[in-house]
Amino acid sequence: MKYDFIIIGAGIVGLSTAWQLKKRIGQADVLLLEKEDSPAFHQTGHNSGVIHAGVYYEPGSLKARFCKAGARATYAFCEEFGIPCERTGKLVVATDEIELQRMHSLFERCQKNGLDPVLLQDGELQELEPSITGKGAFLVRETGIVDFTAICREMLNQFQSLGGAAMLSTEVTDITEQPDGMIIRTRSETFRSNRLVVCGGLMADRLARMQGLDIDFRIIPYRGEYYRLRPGPEYLVKHLVYPVPDPELPFLGVHLTRMIDGSVTVGPNAVQGWKREGYGRFNFNWRDTAEVVSFPGFWKTTARHLGHGLHETLNSIWKRGYLAEVRKYCPQITARDLEPYPAGIRAQAVLRDGTMVHDFLVKQTPRSLHVCNAPSPAATSAIPIGRHLCDELLGD
Repeated sequence: MKYDFIIIGAGIVGLSTAWQLKKRIGQADVLLLEKEDSPAFHQTGHNSGVIHAGVYYEPGSLKARFCKAGARATYAFCEEFGIPCERTGKLVVATDEIELQRMHSLFERCQKNGLDPVLLQDGELQELEPSITGKGAFLVRETGIVDFTAICREMLNQFQSLGGAAMLSTEVTDITEQPDGMIIRTRSETFRSNRLVVCGGLMADRLARMQGLDIDFRIIPYRGEYYRLRPGPEYLVKHLVYPVPDPELPFLGVHLTRMIDGSVTVGPNAVQGWKREGYGRFNFNWRDTAEVVSFPGFWKTTARHLGHGLHETLNSIWKRGYLAEVRKYCPQITARDLEPYPAGIRAQAVLRDGTMVHDFLVKQTPRSLHVCNAPSPAATSAIPIGRHLCDELLGD
């Protein structure tokens, strides 16, 4: 059978695209392919569960635009389909004079991004969060929490109820573009379609190269390691609590996140990964590692952030170093409060010159769209990203 559209990848971006495509063109034959046996198996299912408001992103960037629209769309989706979510609000806390200066710049960026942050005056931080200390802070009310895996399950359900076809446990092994359509091969079957959308996440570069695209980036995996507060101390925070990030560094730093089940996670850090889909404590894959170390961009970006990378690696090994990061603004937490929690893997696109790609990156051919980089806040932004991809496919 030849399909009108095939979508590869049942993370939240792929599911959003498939669902919205089927909503727009009910008569279209749409097939979703996923190599795992369930949706949201990788990045979507291992993220922080935060509905981001758009605090950190460059005004006017796709990240900033998609995030604000995505937060509205995510809350609306949850309300429509009865998925629990909560607008907890986010506190951004400065712990020293340098962070205080950065905090005011970040506050202004929030305003440029169309948010309505509240700059807290003396004593107001302690009123909101008695366990949190800092030189200054501001509150972003729009931030919230949800289980994005639950959203994915509902998107898949809606897609299938509209007549969409989904095949799980189906790994793509070859992609060929021809003038009259796409040929997609799996281990057991061959499929044809008029158009193709690839939302490969951690495998985005491999799928692009599988089709023969000339790309100048590779996916470099970074592990985000978390702890969870043991039962009892989770009462310490009611909001999400974030440090003020260093603009010279690519990651936000360790923060406290209330989860929709009531637990509180601490993290993540950002350490080099040696296995793209390795979520255990010790992970290594020869192919993944060989691809990383043979790519010039890896060495250039590693050299650029060497000091910070070594610091993160040390804290990964030494629990008290990790603890010190969060005690800067929550000194009541002790080492015994930190329990193990599953890690996540960030699929970071890195260019050959060592530049990390921080915005969304889509490569297009006459009959295909490849989502090559979908960094945080991709989960929050999934509905407008899917809408954008549908627009590109349909020429709207």
